[in-house]
Amino acid sequence: MAESFDAKEHQHVRFNPLKGEWVLVSPHRLKRPWSGQVEKAAEVSIPRHDPKNPLCPRATRANGKVNPDYSSTFLFENDFPALLQEGAPQPGPSGHPLFRAESAVGTCQVMCFHPWSDITLPLMEPSDIRAVIDKWADIITDLGAKYRWVQIFENKGAVMGCSNPHPHCQVWASNFMPNEPQIKDTHQRQYYAEHKVPLLVEYARMEAEKKERIVVENEHWLAVVPYWATWPYETMLLPRSRHILRLTDLTPEERDALADIMKRLLTKYDNLFETSFPYSMGWHGAPTGESLTEDNFHWQLHAMYYPPLLRSATVKKFMVGYEMLALPQRDLTAEQAAEKLRNLPDVHYKQRSDQS
Repeated sequence: MAESFDAKEHQHVRFNPLKGEWVLVSPHRLKRPWSGQVEKAAEVSIPRHDPKNPLCPRATRANGKVNPDYSSTFLFENDFPALLQEGAPQPGPSGHPLFRAESAVGTCQVMCFHPWSDITLPLMEPSDIRAVIDKWADIITDLGAKYRWVQIFENKGAVMGCSNPHPHCQVWASNFMPNEPQIKDTHQRQYYAEHKVPLLVEYARMEAEKKERIVVENEHWLAVVPYWATWPYETMLLPRSRHILRLTDLTPEERDALADIMKRLLTKYDNLFETSFPYSMGWHGAPTGESLTEDNFHWQLHAMYYPPLLRSATVKKFMVGYEMLALPQRDLTAEQAAEKLRNLPDVHYKQRSDQS
């Protein structure tokens, strides 16, 4: 008698409909012996205010500007931007299709979440997280009036290349659609044309029914480990049922619920290995600029969290070899990762009563 397929035991590939890509899942590899390090990362003492830290209130930045004595969020132009609003000449004709270049115009900003350097989003009050969400929406409104794409993203932790521990994110706005959202635009548009429902609206509905990949949820939001996740503890944050194109479309109740679910999700991340969990995260929604007047019904707002940690606070996954040259691979299934995260305490490990 042929053996029945078991996703928790047998190798298989899963399709990512958002990007038209496959990921190899190899759960049998979890049985291999592991002799690597599993210890906790040493806690780093971070001062609440460092006058030499250019993100702190009242600090002087590299360009000589002095930050205000801010008490909530603080947004400013990046002192070392990757995109400039003007000044770069237009590329000329390449003369051959293999050597194309196009104009790139934009702006880069930095947004501080809080005046304290020794705090992160899961340790902030819900009202402070709500202030971050409101500022994100304001940014989409302001920059989205001019630029076709506004990318809000946060790199948290030194392992993700973040050199400053002060809680902050970045904003890069451009006159062009970057690769990742362009790919998602194409596949969401194709799915809607074929099925007459936005891809991620349908996906959220089905995840809400199945529940096996949900990490946290509330009345308005779902945080799931996507069926096609690549990173070990990758998650996607989705509106639970309402069709929402952009952050600017969120109601006050949805913004409060978003603050709640962000705090709960990020608390579980930190509790997994009892460390300040590193990740790269960002928001994707319908394009802006000239696209504001176009039909973007196929889009659904969502956020992605890509944390690299694999087995402990000091052991990370590397995307190398086969994954760079062929396709992504993971051992832990999305369902197993979701269960691990879901079963973690809702109270942050630094705030438990038994912690001294």
